[in-house]
Amino acid sequence: MNEKIELAKAELGTPYYESADVLLYHGDCLDLMNRVSASRFDLTVTSPPYNIGKEYEKIRVLADYVSWCSKWMGKIHELTAATGSFWLNIGYVPVPDSGKAVPLAYLLWNQSPFYMIQEVVWNYGAGVASRHSFSPRNEKLLWYVRNPDDYYFDLDSVRDPDVKYPNQKKNGKLKCNQLGKNPSDVWQIPKVTSGANRSSKERTPHPAQFPSALIERVIKASCPPGGLVLDPFAGSGTTSVVARQNGRLSVGFDVRTDYLDIAVSRLEKREETLF
Repeated sequence: MNEKIELAKAELGTPYYESADVLLYHGDCLDLMNRVSASRFDLTVTSPPYNIGKEYEKIRVLADYVSWCSKWMGKIHELTAATGSFWLNIGYVPVPDSGKAVPLAYLLWNQSPFYMIQEVVWNYGAGVASRHSFSPRNEKLLWYVRNPDDYYFDLDSVRDPDVKYPNQKKNGKLKCNQLGKNPSDVWQIPKVTSGANRSSKERTPHPAQFPSALIERVIKASCPPGGLVLDPFAGSGTTSVVARQNGRLSVGFDVRTDYLDIAVSRLEKREETLF
């Protein structure tokens, strides 16, 4: 077992699932993170409950929800390595007497000591229809770092090779990077869809599954090879699956064993590929 995984296990205790590169734990993320004493995670990437009544969450008064988020976001900051990052995927929430679909980014962006580098818009293409507003087709990713003057970022690993004029020159030199262009802060990545005729190949029974391509870009850009990734709301285990496929280590937490079982099944199915 890798030393980073061994050190994490020594503090967290007996996992629900373990392998040489993955630890999964059943329990509340705050309780589990409070067992960890070191700033050992190179990257945290996660998507918490949005407080909109999904099967895996309990609706809270909005102020209580924001306070709860502040607690676990602050703890993630404590556990993040000096050059580490935190990527937070969030959607929309109704605000009583104020708004129908208010971006959670407006409520949570400053709820921790992290420094926010930027907001990335995830445009997922397909979704629910609406008759009284424009049909929603995006969520946000907030990218934070521990130290704004020194953080890991590997743009070359995630460049987009689809360049319109790859051989265009200026003063005899190529104008664009030969690895491709910067993918920008708007990411067009398909959602994990369900349904008899349109279900994504990577679909699991989890109701809010990360697309692997989304997490792959985050991990490649913000975690060094061999680094340790945390997902405190692990769900179907996409973060751990993608971390493994890209030579990273991972730790995941979830309060539901049925979701952890989905994650274990995916991890044991080693031939699973990215979509």
